[in-house]
Amino acid sequence: MTSFGSQASSAVTWVRRLALAGLLLCIVVVILGAYVRLTAAGLGCPDWPGCYGHFTPIGAAENAAAQAAYPNTPLHVGKAWREMIHRYAASTLGFIIVVITALAISTRKERAVSVPLSVGLLITVVIQGMLGMLTVTWQLKPLIVTLHLLFGLTTLGMLWWLFLSLRKGGRGSVRFAGGSNAAPTGVILIALVLLGVQIALGGWTSSNYAAVACPDFPKCQNEWWPETDYKDAFVLWRGLGVNYEGGVLQHPARVAIHFTHRLGAIAATLALLFAVVATLRRKAPSGARLAAYAVLGALLLQLLIGASMVLRGFPLALATAHNAGAALLLLATLALYRAVRERT
Repeated sequence: MTSFGSQASSAVTWVRRLALAGLLLCIVVVILGAYVRLTAAGLGCPDWPGCYGHFTPIGAAENAAAQAAYPNTPLHVGKAWREMIHRYAASTLGFIIVVITALAISTRKERAVSVPLSVGLLITVVIQGMLGMLTVTWQLKPLIVTLHLLFGLTTLGMLWWLFLSLRKGGRGSVRFAGGSNAAPTGVILIALVLLGVQIALGGWTSSNYAAVACPDFPKCQNEWWPETDYKDAFVLWRGLGVNYEGGVLQHPARVAIHFTHRLGAIAATLALLFAVVATLRRKAPSGARLAAYAVLGALLLQLLIGASMVLRGFPLALATAHNAGAALLLLATLALYRAVRERT
């Protein structure tokens, strides 16, 4: 019995460490993905998983025949390295998640680590890998790029949830809070859903190269309600064989996408603020109050980055930080949602 208990305790310790390492690496992968997209390096290696048939851009640069196989995509060594570094990091993250799942399954009788959560995490990262492949082979199709972002942040959120569950309870289960003083989980859940929709809109804005469609703030095209083309803006499928690098939409459609992203920001901001106020006004656990302040801080930071990004002409550093801010806000909101569902 002691041996089983020791094995379970050891598994929890290792999974906790791996979850933290995976969490930090996943943040890096999300930021790298944004950097690759924003520097037009998404097709830096036109094949997958290699780069012009090689493991590194060095091999590709030394092999003229490999480059000749992709005459429409000439090798740009800097872009190729950015793309491959992103792939190396994502592959390492996948390996960490495989180990986490193996440890969870090996100690399933002791219920040390949630097997459903671990297996769900593994399935999510496998889908994420497939989307990464399709992002390249389908030439940056906006639907795939947006899904790639969403599954990346889902992976991040699941790793965070796993880490939080092991940090306190030693299991992946959730203890429901009771009593009239519990913070309203429904309000926070709605805010979380709206945040997810807003992140999806951000991915659609970026993948359609619509960020610069509204170069002014708070107005767009110097109007409160600019001319838009919604009929063409949110067409999810336009067929294969189209290179989407640089975007294919006309300006009014891009304005519609960007403007909708701004409207989504208003809705998500109001929902998150309402969730924070609802938590702080009640006698919520101290952990929930701390998480509420974290959500408020992350929200203000993200709004500041978004506004500054437009006013300063979309510099690369701020555009990349905008993606990091979304990840931070997601983590803070998930922490708040979990905290108000736990007993003190």
